[in-house]
Amino acid sequence: MTISFVGAGPGAPDLITLRGAQRLSEAGVVVWAASLVPAELLDHCSPGVVVHDSKTMTHDEVCAVYAAHQDAAIVRLHSGDTSIYSAIGEQVAWCRANDREFEVIPGVTSVAATAAAAGCELTVPGLSQTIVMTRMARRTSASMPPNESLASAAAAGGTLALFLSIGHVRELVEELVHGEAALDPATPVVAGHRVSWADEQIVRTTLDGLVEAVAEAGFDAATMLLIGPALAVADPPRRSHVYASAYATRFRAASAEGDRAAR
Repeated sequence: MTISFVGAGPGAPDLITLRGAQRLSEAGVVVWAASLVPAELLDHCSPGVVVHDSKTMTHDEVCAVYAAHQDAAIVRLHSGDTSIYSAIGEQVAWCRANDREFEVIPGVTSVAATAAAAGCELTVPGLSQTIVMTRMARRTSASMPPNESLASAAAAGGTLALFLSIGHVRELVEELVHGEAALDPATPVVAGHRVSWADEQIVRTTLDGLVEAVAEAGFDAATMLLIGPALAVADPPRRSHVYASAYATRFRAASAEGDRAAR
């Protein structure tokens, strides 16, 4: 039987994909992290499903569950999206080594959910056309390649999306403002805490106000940080070309008058 690695989305039970919810309804065994995924996601499951909470389990213990249920449809329910900091890589390797069928079902990322909750676009024309997703490396620094520094991520410009970094926010600001990156202290920041959960909070601030803002809000975990000029609450400096009358596409001819707003 197939092992389905399913992205649960950011938290709200109705932000899982239809396919992910379907797999949960069909599963005989579910492995999930109660510390990261709300229990309401399990409402998609059928009665009698066997549930394992992975928050106290090691990789080997999780794979032992897979090995013990050869004939059951299994869902490994990960928070957010399966492609980002989910640790499915080593589980997929186990499936291949043990001739187990598997599939990967993506989920809504906390990046997208935080931007949506803040009512903003991350790729604003004239401000940002690049998004870099990364994290601060501290206790798990061995996972971070030596060429992937926070300064190099910031050097790409655009919008930074920082996972798993709220516990190091003071060092983060120090590196981005006073380190090699040398970002403007007034750079806008959106901090999204437990986005789409019942106790969701969104805080808008700047790099120089970030430490105080998240301390005052009490954010200590489950917080996405979006950093960059696109997060400013202001009209875009220019419109997107894709809807500009002066811009021809294979579906639409350009206007003779053009569109000065899309300069």
